[in-house]
Amino acid sequence: MTGVGRNQRGVALILVIWVIALMGVLLGSFALIARTENFESRHLFDGTTARYAAQAGIARAVYELRNPDMTQRWVGDGRPYDFDFDGAKVDVRLTDESGLIDINTADDTLLQNLFQSVGVPLDQAVALSDAIQDWRDPDDMPRAHGAEINEYKAAGLTYAPRNAPFQTVGEVQQVLGMNYDLFEKIEPAITIYGGGVQPNAAYAPMDVLLALPGMTPDLAQQLIAARQQVLPGQQGSGLTLPDGTPVVANGGGNTYTIQSRATLANGASTVLDASIRLGGIGTAGQPYTVLRWAEKESSR
Repeated sequence: MTGVGRNQRGVALILVIWVIALMGVLLGSFALIARTENFESRHLFDGTTARYAAQAGIARAVYELRNPDMTQRWVGDGRPYDFDFDGAKVDVRLTDESGLIDINTADDTLLQNLFQSVGVPLDQAVALSDAIQDWRDPDDMPRAHGAEINEYKAAGLTYAPRNAPFQTVGEVQQVLGMNYDLFEKIEPAITIYGGGVQPNAAYAPMDVLLALPGMTPDLAQQLIAARQQVLPGQQGSGLTLPDGTPVVANGGGNTYTIQSRATLANGASTVLDASIRLGGIGTAGQPYTVLRWAEKESSR
């Protein structure tokens, strides 16, 4: 065999090796893409399955809140309710919004206690309380430590107080002196749907109980544990606040925050956090109206 023939065969061998290597890379890439798409589709499927299971938790809560049997009706005091739904474990917790602090009606003492309960110094708590009340009142006269349009301008802000009730809980972030870190601390305790000056301690979560006069973390935990032992529909729990005020579950509101967590067997889960009002607005027969809806999805 001549040298030219050997060189041609060598070149051909190299080309074949390169082609084989290229085919290997392409096949590997296709396999990786297929595997990635499989993971993505599985994640999407799990997320969708968990989401619908969590929505089933919301629907179940609405149904149980309307249960005509008072002894079986679900209670909006934060106690857990668990059930299985299509292979998912669903954990539902309800909070009657009458147990939260209504930022449109709360007075000085309650607002100041709320801020102090999350570590805000007294002088700052007083200023924040006044600023919240200046935001919601109809006039432009600032309270002693509050803020109206001139104070907002002096702070370099391009907006002024609404001089009307808060439209959303998140709106409180615009109040002079408020920041996001502080808002995160008080958000679980506040509402615009409570309707009362004082929260109903029969439904109040820990964050709210700590804002009540004379309350300590230990007393709050004891109260929550004790009231969750009271059967639905049972009259006269015998529980009292530190100042002697009886804790009465009657007279709750018609608006609830419902947290529904659905967890699949493989660990994928979705949490729905919704505020709903029983009954429709202007639509006969509507079981509930969604006032707020938030979703958080997690995986294994």
